Amino acid sequence: MNRYFLEPGAWTERTLLLSGEEAHHAIRVMRVKEGKHIEVFDGEGKSAVCTVTQASRSAIECRIETAITQDHPNHPVTLCQSIPKGGNMELIVQKAVELGVSTIQPLITAHTVVRPDAAAKKQAKWQRIALEACKQCGQNHLPQIEEPLAFSDWINTGKSTDCRIIAALDPAAVHFKKLLEKHPVTGGVELLIGPEGDFSADEYQLAFAAGFKPVSLGEIVLRVETASLYALSVLKHNLSLA
Repeated sequence: MNRYFLEPGAWTERTLLLSGEEAHHAIRVMRVKEGKHIEVFDGEGKSAVCTVTQASRSAIECRIETAITQDHPNHPVTLCQSIPKGGNMELIVQKAVELGVSTIQPLITAHTVVRPDAAAKKQAKWQRIALEACKQCGQNHLPQIEEPLAFSDWINTGKSTDCRIIAALDPAAVHFKKLLEKHPVTGGVELLIGPEGDFSADEYQLAFAAGFKPVSLGEIVLRVETASLYALSVLKHNLSLA
């Protein structure tokens, strides 16, 4: 069943109206007709199976048949991601949404290749990719893609979660399971992933001082996108067992 996004403020109890890009895609691309069933979600946990009652060239009206609301995760995960080169950030955003992250914070580090001005221009594109990923995978909570920040500016914004983890090539790094056993998660989690050239020595010290605890991703040095998705998968698995 095709899924479409409608902002929470536009919902009513019985009928929904799709317009703009969502209506255009439904009508012109997916050829949605009256009587067809579609699914609509609001990005905050609610979704509804609807019957299309009217389809014009610019809007779709549909009647809600059944609606559900997904609870917010007990342990929301923020992926603090150093922006990799090329289009790898797009892949990371897409797959991170599929793995259930709540927020993605793009970071510009000492070894980041992308320019700050170029990163800022990509924020809207990454948000669109997150939305499309939600449509594809059935995720009803739309993750927020935050404004890209310089590492030094971001690290000083203050601790926002009770569990901060950094994937590190550091002798002090421990296995995920050992870390979570020693420091049980009671709230949200921030997962910090570095760029192709890793974090600088100064960045590591700033992260440790800010409460980030180092974890190892194994003996093999992983590519950025592999490290991000592997770490998210292991983290989500361990959190599901908590």
